[in-house]
Amino acid sequence: MRSSNKLVYIAIDNLISSSGKPLTGFPDFLEGLEEANLPCVWVSSRNRHELDSAIRKLGHAAPFIAEGGSGVYLPEDYFHLKPARTIRFARFTVIPVATPQPAAAEALDQLAEDTRVEAVALRTLSPRELSQNVGLPQREAELLRQRDFDELFFFAGASDADIRKFQAEAARRNLAVRPRGNLWSLVVGASLANCIRQLTALYERAIRAHPFTIALATSEEAPELFPCCNRAILLADRSSASLDADLLVRSSLLSLPLFASDTWGNALESILAKRV
Repeated sequence: MRSSNKLVYIAIDNLISSSGKPLTGFPDFLEGLEEANLPCVWVSSRNRHELDSAIRKLGHAAPFIAEGGSGVYLPEDYFHLKPARTIRFARFTVIPVATPQPAAAEALDQLAEDTRVEAVALRTLSPRELSQNVGLPQREAELLRQRDFDELFFFAGASDADIRKFQAEAARRNLAVRPRGNLWSLVVGASLANCIRQLTALYERAIRAHPFTIALATSEEAPELFPCCNRAILLADRSSASLDADLLVRSSLLSLPLFASDTWGNALESILAKRV
């Protein structure tokens, strides 16, 4: 556990490939945070199995939030003070925000039956079918479908109207149905804001001071992550122009071009400064 009163939340899905390869300059940025004694929490839609390679390669020793705000994963003995409610997944103590499996699997089956919209869960596919449908080698594809909380699926022969009907009924049942690239995810009770609130409270108890939270994300993840933190750094790409202007103002935004050679150095400098 670190003693700094700054806490960095970074959405990593567009910064680290599914095979665990980071963008140029990102490892140096992480090393800079490490040297400055600043904890960095990864935020991802991936599961712990998919993240494992990157965690090991980059030496990530802090907590991470996985499966789209489904739970907070705490490394062994990271906090001396334990949260009130936890479950155990392999080597991680987890604060569950969403309802663990099989809740999502059962909800997907029931929703598909009731709406008469065919939703094919990845868990139902053979290894070969899985690899073909997700476009990954079999080993990576198997890691993809080993979920703790959410259920990944795709629509088979559904029209846009069918998908809208499916989403509307899911919302009525308090289920979150979200696109994940060419796939979809269904989860019961996920909340990134709740994950960040609970984890930040743990840091607050540990350091006996309220952490100043800083978010980093590309435009894809910014709308969900930025409102959860005190300050934000946008890693601007082609789609950044479509972001809500009010969101950017409220986030006290610093915008840096994602692929510029000095972006990571400037991001680190701004985080280490007294104010982002």
